[in-house]
Amino acid sequence: MSKILKVNKPSDYSSWVGQTDPHELISVINYSEVSPVRHSLNSYGVYGLFLQGGEKGRDLIYGSGKYDYSEDTLICVAPGQIGGLEDDGELVNLTGWAVLFHPDILQGTGLEKEIKDFSFFDYRINEALHMTPEEREVMIALLRQLENELKFPSDAMQNRIIVGFINLLLRYAQRFYNRQFVSRTIQNNDILSRFEKLLKEYFEKDRQLTDGVPTVQYCSEQLCMSPSYLSDVIKRTTGETANHYIKSYVIQLAKNRLVSGMNSSEVAYSLGFDYPQHFSRTFKKMTGITPSEYCDRRLKDR
Repeated sequence: MSKILKVNKPSDYSSWVGQTDPHELISVINYSEVSPVRHSLNSYGVYGLFLQGGEKGRDLIYGSGKYDYSEDTLICVAPGQIGGLEDDGELVNLTGWAVLFHPDILQGTGLEKEIKDFSFFDYRINEALHMTPEEREVMIALLRQLENELKFPSDAMQNRIIVGFINLLLRYAQRFYNRQFVSRTIQNNDILSRFEKLLKEYFEKDRQLTDGVPTVQYCSEQLCMSPSYLSDVIKRTTGETANHYIKSYVIQLAKNRLVSGMNSSEVAYSLGFDYPQHFSRTFKKMTGITPSEYCDRRLKDR
């Protein structure tokens, strides 16, 4: 059975690597100052950003996957996730930085609600951010400033300043992820092609008759990526979310079947909807008209 370190607060991880934190809700770690350290497979109750330098040839675990983190990457984790490398007793020299913060530090701030919008916290480890040297320096500069702020005596402004730094780190991470999406246009187009092929084969094989309308979760699993990453790639490539793209595909099939003479109920069940009413609501939401109104318009156009 795997040995898992429970990281319910930042100090749980800091103590593991031999660091004492001046603030109970946040920890900034410079691995070059605490190494050598032992690896740990962590169960997170906190948010974490790990700017990895890496150790050549070692795989980092995240959920059920593995990732070679010998490159400069940014790995983001959120409460409820598991990541790291199980302790084997060996001491290793790591480079890079980490910042871990408890959700409580965000209470009463705008970031408390906004943090759910940073979808990269739900990416798998093989979807980590591959940083340029310039991007890495930006992140390290912010981490050094945050580290210095934590050395000051606590006052009424400190938590606001700390949250400000967290906000900046997340905004830059989002900017750099956006750059990665843009710079990987060919790869993203390949994902879109595979996504379209998956939907086509799903209905050609009548999977919808047993499994219902395809979901983003199903498609992402078949494409070996997280739902959030798939949604972000499709959004960057087409301007639509993955969920909207699936619905658009299904509605186009519905239009073809309505025109062929099938009634609304027949189309609904043939496409995997449990109830005709659900199909009608989805159709109207996507097109602005009901299936019957669509058929009437097509008849008038003939």
